[in-house]
Amino acid sequence: MMKAGQYSQPLPLPYTAQLNESDEGGLNLGQVLGAIRRRVLIIGGVTVVVASAAVFKALNDTPVYQAQFEILTEPVTVENEVISSVPQTLTSRREGEATSGAVDETKIRVLLSPQVLSPIVEQLRIRYPDITYDLLVSNLRIGTSGPNILAVTYQSSDPKLVRDVLDLVAKAYLNYSLEERRADIRQGLEFVEEQLPNLKGRVESQQERLQRIRQNNNLVDPGITGQQLSTQIGTLEQQWLDNQLQLNEAQSLYANLQTELAQQPGEKAAALALSDSPRYQKILDSLQEIDSQIAKESARFLDESPTLGNLRLQRQNLLPLLNQEGERAQRELASRIQGLEVRNQSLNQNIENLKLQVKQLSGINREYTDIQRELQIATDNLNQFLAKREALRIDAAQRQIPWRLLAPLGEPQATAASVNKNLALGTMLGLLLGLGTALVVDKLSNVLYTSKEVKEVTKLPLLGVIPFEKEIEEFAQYAPMVNGVPLVPQMGHNNGRGHSDPFQGYRADSFFEVFRSLYTNIRLLGSDTPIRSLAISSAAHGDGKSTVAVHLAQAAAAMGQRVLLVDTNLRRPCLHNLVGLRNIQGLTDVISTDLDFQDIIERSPLEDNLYVLTAGQIPPDPIRLLASKKMQDLMEKFQAAFDLVIYDTPPLLGVADAYLLATHTNGVVLVAGVGKLKRPVLEQALEELRVAGTPVLGAVANRSKESTPSSQGYPNRYYTQNSSAPNLAKKLKLVSPDQDPF
Repeated sequence: MMKAGQYSQPLPLPYTAQLNESDEGGLNLGQVLGAIRRRVLIIGGVTVVVASAAVFKALNDTPVYQAQFEILTEPVTVENEVISSVPQTLTSRREGEATSGAVDETKIRVLLSPQVLSPIVEQLRIRYPDITYDLLVSNLRIGTSGPNILAVTYQSSDPKLVRDVLDLVAKAYLNYSLEERRADIRQGLEFVEEQLPNLKGRVESQQERLQRIRQNNNLVDPGITGQQLSTQIGTLEQQWLDNQLQLNEAQSLYANLQTELAQQPGEKAAALALSDSPRYQKILDSLQEIDSQIAKESARFLDESPTLGNLRLQRQNLLPLLNQEGERAQRELASRIQGLEVRNQSLNQNIENLKLQVKQLSGINREYTDIQRELQIATDNLNQFLAKREALRIDAAQRQIPWRLLAPLGEPQATAASVNKNLALGTMLGLLLGLGTALVVDKLSNVLYTSKEVKEVTKLPLLGVIPFEKEIEEFAQYAPMVNGVPLVPQMGHNNGRGHSDPFQGYRADSFFEVFRSLYTNIRLLGSDTPIRSLAISSAAHGDGKSTVAVHLAQAAAAMGQRVLLVDTNLRRPCLHNLVGLRNIQGLTDVISTDLDFQDIIERSPLEDNLYVLTAGQIPPDPIRLLASKKMQDLMEKFQAAFDLVIYDTPPLLGVADAYLLATHTNGVVLVAGVGKLKRPVLEQALEELRVAGTPVLGAVANRSKESTPSSQGYPNRYYTQNSSAPNLAKKLKLVSPDQDPF
């Protein structure tokens, strides 16, 4: 493991940025052509102004007559007011559509079509034999002069022809609007009439099925019958529980009675098990009274006295009665138990019968419900089509023309026509003046437009040139989105998770090869000491450094390296958007808390070997976190865990974040956005790098329009074998460095 302190010293290969004097000299041919491409709007604007002035001054005396009429395509009439209140009519539906009467490009093309204008040409040929459809269309202009207002203009050197053409066109367009509405209504009625028999048949079929299931099962509504059966089952089950409770009590009492009658004398048993028997208690009371008398008389008389003898005889006569009463109570209790058991069996049988009926009814109810649902759907469809038919019949009853002419056609007015010769001269003069103005403005803008200029200013190795091509612009316009963020492409192979790469054909082109070459060049810089970590930065915002960092990390991962991409731009984090991840927890949380960075790092959906540590929440003082000892320790851990660590840093000017981080890496890769970055800004950033002693690996020229596969020296066969790539670009977008706002 290499310590963080080892990266505080620049490697032998990285260069230290030095400020240099800009070269003085004139523009070469390449610079002139580049200035022309960049300032095409200025050239065009000056050319148009000069040519317009020439046209204005070069008008000849030949008059050109022009006239115009306007048609309201959605007039408010009494018929419309009445019909719009009827649901399902065309007028009521169009009333809620904001663009129903708007004149669009499609409607204009239809009005200019031969189907509409050919009959007009035939009528005009009677008086104007030279008139043709192409001649008519070339002088006929259709546009809009307000919401739902169609403006039709025709011009010609013959004012009478202008008048005749516009008269016929106005009538043709009004008739077209009426025929168009009638055709729509007619087609709608035919379709509805074709569908109605089938819909009626479906409704009748479902009604017959519903009737059969009711008759076969003697049911009105299976749902109601099921509820009634469930209620009966609940009532019988409650009765069964009550009866079972009584049976258990009677059986327990019977068992106790048998036990006590068998084990104790009758008078003692009666006191325990027969306390509720009045007759038994009466005999027991008599025995107790005789026993009391015997006890009293024993104190007065001898055992052989007649009085005691009579008392004992009475007691002896009552004992059989007491036994008989116990046996009778036992027989009554047994009879009661038998009755409860019979009732219990009856309740069980009734409950089972009801449950069987419920089970049979469940299947019937399911079929009944399905039929009802299908019947409801069929009925709703039938009602909708019946309502639609009536609405269309109401629409068909309209006789008023849908469109209306706003004002009578006026007399053609004469206009002046331009001379083509003077127009050509004015255009040539304007083009020359525009070229001169463009070259002067381009020279004074002081913007770096080529990778050569970047290399001359920085005096650094030019590690890569990122092209700016039309295909990239098309991809940027149609970006696939994931969770509201653009998805960066993979490097032309299967991502290892069972999904094929739909951009594989396009990814073999020069754009992605540039990033593979960029990473190869960076690796070659560290031939003695391998480059294990680097910082990606730029002089100012908008140079595309973040997207370059993403693509570089993706290229390194695709080439077998285990790469960690860290978003250290704690002021304006954006990496999570570029890789399609969420910035919930990130570097800020790892530094400020005890979280383990391995729990925060996420595997990128772009490559299996690419891992991303997002920035996390924006802290109040980013410098304090980036300069902390914990950040240095984290960078050491990152170095130990991954083959390559790439830090996306804030821009160099204005903040010190990038300088703090670059000190603990192998060096900085400086991204320069050509076509946008000004020379003084880049020179200032280089001066600050020189003062800080920050090691710089090299520069990357981004958005270079002169960088093409041929200029890079790539064989054309690598880029012509996938001819479908530009077509894919029209539908899908890969994030390119040209679109990175940071």
